[in-house]
Amino acid sequence: MSGQQRTWQERLARWWAEFSLQTKLLAVATLVVSLLMTGITFVALNGIQRDARLSDTRYARDLGLLLAANVKPLVSQGAPKQLASVAERFWQTSRSLRYIVFADADGAIYLGIPMGTGGDGSAPANELLSRRLELPPDLPQRPDNPLIRQHLTPDGQVTDVFVPLLEEGDYLGVVALGINPNETLLASAALTREVTVAVFISIWVLVILGSVFNALTITQPVKELLRGVRSIAGGNFQTRLALPVGGELGELLEGFNTMASQLEAYNEANIEELTAAQVKQQSLIATMADGAVLLDEEGRIVLANPTSRRLFRWEGRNLEGNELEAELPERLAMELHGPLSSLMGGEKESSDLRCSLGDPPRTLRIVLQAVRDASGESLKGIAMTVQDLTREVELNAAQSRFISNVSHELRTPLFNIKSYVETLYDMGDQLSEDQKKEFLGIANAETDRLTRLVNDVLDLSRLEADREWQLEAMEVVEAMDQTLRTYRLNAREKGVELELEVEEQLPRVRGNWDLLLQVFDNLVGNGLKFTAPGGRLTLRAYPWPDHCAIDPDVHATDAPCCPLTSPLPKVRIEVADTGSGISDADQERIFERFYRVENAVHTEVGTGLGLSIVRGILEKHGCNVRMVSELGVGTTFWFDLPLEEADSDELAVQAERKRYQGERVLVG
Repeated sequence: MSGQQRTWQERLARWWAEFSLQTKLLAVATLVVSLLMTGITFVALNGIQRDARLSDTRYARDLGLLLAANVKPLVSQGAPKQLASVAERFWQTSRSLRYIVFADADGAIYLGIPMGTGGDGSAPANELLSRRLELPPDLPQRPDNPLIRQHLTPDGQVTDVFVPLLEEGDYLGVVALGINPNETLLASAALTREVTVAVFISIWVLVILGSVFNALTITQPVKELLRGVRSIAGGNFQTRLALPVGGELGELLEGFNTMASQLEAYNEANIEELTAAQVKQQSLIATMADGAVLLDEEGRIVLANPTSRRLFRWEGRNLEGNELEAELPERLAMELHGPLSSLMGGEKESSDLRCSLGDPPRTLRIVLQAVRDASGESLKGIAMTVQDLTREVELNAAQSRFISNVSHELRTPLFNIKSYVETLYDMGDQLSEDQKKEFLGIANAETDRLTRLVNDVLDLSRLEADREWQLEAMEVVEAMDQTLRTYRLNAREKGVELELEVEEQLPRVRGNWDLLLQVFDNLVGNGLKFTAPGGRLTLRAYPWPDHCAIDPDVHATDAPCCPLTSPLPKVRIEVADTGSGISDADQERIFERFYRVENAVHTEVGTGLGLSIVRGILEKHGCNVRMVSELGVGTTFWFDLPLEEADSDELAVQAERKRYQGERVLVG
């Protein structure tokens, strides 16, 4: 039973909680007014009934005192017949009297009117005379204050009046009267009571009907409207209200539905625009060359673009909602802790720092920017951009080394020229003609060296510029033959044999005539320089990988094919000499700028830029130069040139890739 009570209490509590504060106050006020009206009604009824009883009591007391005054002499004289006659007449003259009873001092009844019944109409007179009245002992002491009481009989309510009979201080007995209530007063009291109860019931009925009407026509629609407004506020723009309500409240509900429809259409349009803008923003962030990471106001990752994932090795990881510092290497997290705390604490609006990360180390520039709302007071998040400055730092270092090397290389011939010219100028008269010729010869040689150095530096600078070199179809054999004709006289004087080995029907290649001539000039010149008399220097050209030539006059039904094919065949060029060779340690640095192999074997002096220029030119053609060498045996350089049919765009991509790889090797 207690469980059922708790269930009903919980249901009642939930039912009561559904009402608004205004409805609860209205219900409480109605209840208080109803209780107040109920109290006033009952107080009024009690007052009316009390007045009616007081009126009956006064009437009964007066009537009893009147009768007692008339019969007191007869009772004292002992005249029963006269007493009975007077009492009979008195009873007959008053319609309100129901009975008159006389009792002696001991309470024994000796006379009752009407004679046929007892005082209350309940028993015959002969039985009544054998009874006694039980009266208070103090009744004889209050002759002017008779005993009055009321009791209910089968015939209605009766007011009993007991008046003591005293004659000169002697107690003679008591006369008792039974008086019917005043019918007019009773009718008036009953009417008043009925009217009051009817009014009270009407008030409650009106209150209940008003509450029901309010609940059905006002409260329920208002509650539904409130639910709809909350649903709209929660983002559910599909909410609609369908209640059979008319009047102004119905117009209000129709207006709500219209507003919801417009909000739904506006929301759909905004969602499309926001989705498009978000896609654009995400695409922009995803395609940024720099890393981008968006953080919330507590430093948790919201978005990280592919570049940042690559820089921090976050590929394939779900980072959303994680702390940034927990996802970074410990050293980098320590460096970022201070700036992040300053931004989240509102001490700074932005922060810029550089740091090193990874092995091999990469130089990163990290910029932190606080993102605030329109008012500029509330922090909404932090935007972090990451720039990989490794290449720029390496290129700056390489540029510094290049400038330092150029300065060093230029200073030596300039110093030598200045020294010998100053000596000629200051001591011209003291020097012999042979000494003057010797000094001028040295100055001339240093001038030639300086000229070669400047030319090589200019050539290297042009190659490293963003200038696009035009590659055209050409006969590479002609360039090789022209180079050998240029060096044939020098080779004959030194006793070195020059050879050209080229396969028949060698395909045309795609390249730049002037640049390839410079490549052949540098490679052949170096080979001739380090080849001893009696040696040999050979230039070779052949397809690589092997491929078959297709005769355009032969038409076959099937696709052309041959035993050995390659999707992108090229022409391989080799420059081989039988010179002194290059050690393994020198081979690792042979293509560096200003690096010269000068030891007991290699005593020739050069600028150290020739092979760097060769590498740069071949990178423009989308290929690399390679070498193999052995001390005392000789050296062979080779590279592969694209054929005439090669795709120009693909060659440009390869050239850019080769150039970047060359820069990485150089700065490394």
